Amino acid sequence: MKMNVSDVRVRIVKSDNSKIRASASITIDGCFVVHDIKVIEGEEGYFIAMPRRKTPDGQFKDIVHPLDTETRTELTEVVLKAYEEAKKAEVAE
Repeated sequence: MKMNVSDVRVRIVKSDNSKIRASASITIDGCFVVHDIKVIEGEEGYFIAMPRRKTPDGQFKDIVHPLDTETRTELTEVVLKAYEEAKKAEVAE
């Protein structure tokens, strides 16, 4: 069963002190929402980080994440495309 990302909403983060460039929410199959997906600028380009929480021992663990590479790639492509569109829209304003 293949998922369908039916909506992506991106909020640009305006901070020069952080590598986080945006926060995104995705809706899957029109019935399941994942908030707080981060768009991060790394040394080799942009990537996404799934929502996570800090454990009592100080490590961070993803709360929600894809189970396979194909799904992670699809989510990355969809979120980064929406991020690029949001950046263009912001410049146009």
